[in-house]
Amino acid sequence: MSCRPLPFLVAKTIWKWKDVNEAACDLAREVAEKGDALVAGGISQTSLYKSHKNKLEIKEIFQQQLEVFTRKNVDFLITEYFEYCEEAEWAVEVLKESGKPVAATMCIGPEGDMHNLTPGECAVRLVKAGASIVGVNCRFGPKISLATVKLMKEGLEASGMKAHLMVQSLGFHTPDCGKGGFVDLPQYPFGLEPRVATRWDIQKYARDAYNLGVRYIGGCCGFEPYHIRAIAEELAPERGFLPDASEKHGSWGSGLSMHTKPWIRARAQKEYWKNLLPASGRPYFPSLSKPDA
Repeated sequence: MSCRPLPFLVAKTIWKWKDVNEAACDLAREVAEKGDALVAGGISQTSLYKSHKNKLEIKEIFQQQLEVFTRKNVDFLITEYFEYCEEAEWAVEVLKESGKPVAATMCIGPEGDMHNLTPGECAVRLVKAGASIVGVNCRFGPKISLATVKLMKEGLEASGMKAHLMVQSLGFHTPDCGKGGFVDLPQYPFGLEPRVATRWDIQKYARDAYNLGVRYIGGCCGFEPYHIRAIAEELAPERGFLPDASEKHGSWGSGLSMHTKPWIRARAQKEYWKNLLPASGRPYFPSLSKPDA
């Protein structure tokens, strides 16, 4: 059996992903210009690192992706969703060749990366590699994500280093997650709805992140548009304006003041929603699950 078609197929596959990345950059730029926003080009961990840590081969993959982002002149670059700090360092080193600012985020919790490097150690190594922004994205909910960023900040301070901080948590609560995050939960990926954070949870997350010193605050898996709006509304005093979508409803449920039911009208206040502890609403549903071994 001839294997001659293989190079053609590989080349064709590369051509297709380059087209996709180019189209994505064009769409992002089109939207960004409507809102005076920045455009980022992002890369993530490879499937090769776990099988064989060939630094040159992996950096070549990152380089190929960078070529598209350079040609499209994105404003900054992100290396995200890395389980291993070493691979994230390689990614930062490649992206720094562009001369653009680089943000580096890892999908780790307080226990650190899969090589048992602490969050603080990861942050220090990423900054030394050239990252201007460090933090976490995905795998863990708001509270755990912020706890991890706090450890990163402490690690940088202990080393006398500085960097901007970034957090993009899940839109799910994960208090029972192990080191691997929500991918180890038995509800992953199709039974996570009972864990969805409320908009008020996310407003608290945004305020806690800001108070921690984080200035790049966003969301990852499970985040919905109303979650992003909640971040923008909570930080409106600092930003100086509300998002456009806030014109459609009152803050902290103030629109409920027109409701026909008096007990619902009484909920039109910040203190009610801020202090609410939502239940899942599912009788006999365990409050916490046991992650897979």
